[in-house]
Amino acid sequence: MLVRRIARPLLASSFVYGGIDTLRNPQTRVPGARPVVEQITKTADEQLPVQVPRDVEQWVRIDAGIKVGAGSLLALGKLPRLSALALAGSIVPTTLAGHRFWEHEDPEERFGQLSNLLKNAGLLGGLLIAAVDTEGRPSVGYRARRAAKRAADSTEKSYDKAARRAAKAQRKAAKKAKAS
Repeated sequence: MLVRRIARPLLASSFVYGGIDTLRNPQTRVPGARPVVEQITKTADEQLPVQVPRDVEQWVRIDAGIKVGAGSLLALGKLPRLSALALAGSIVPTTLAGHRFWEHEDPEERFGQLSNLLKNAGLLGGLLIAAVDTEGRPSVGYRARRAAKRAADSTEKSYDKAARRAAKAQRKAAKKAKAS
């Protein structure tokens, strides 16, 4: 559909551009990312058997790489559901790191950060829609339920047919037993 061919690149453009900019200058994002990365690494260290890297700049670069890669795939229409899901997973920590409006006292700065947070929330909504878009084809869940129903119907028909044959064989055996 034409709308998807236009909408996907439009949705992906800000991720690709922002990701490239971040890969070129990751230091600008490190201060804002530090609290989120520290929280993630602390939680991961408590719950995972391996130690996760603590280098904030490395995390920023990984996030930027995900945005460039998944954004490019989404724009090209390749693996659109998976790439939209990857971008959705990437935008949440980015938003929490970069737009902490509650930490600003200046009303103008607070408004700017809140506006950017809400913009990212809108992008997240678009990504979630793109992640579940089956392009008019039935979803995997629908196809699985339909296949299960067909299998159940087929099994029931086979059972009924087998029951009729068994009843017929019993009648025939009873008739033969009476005759002898």
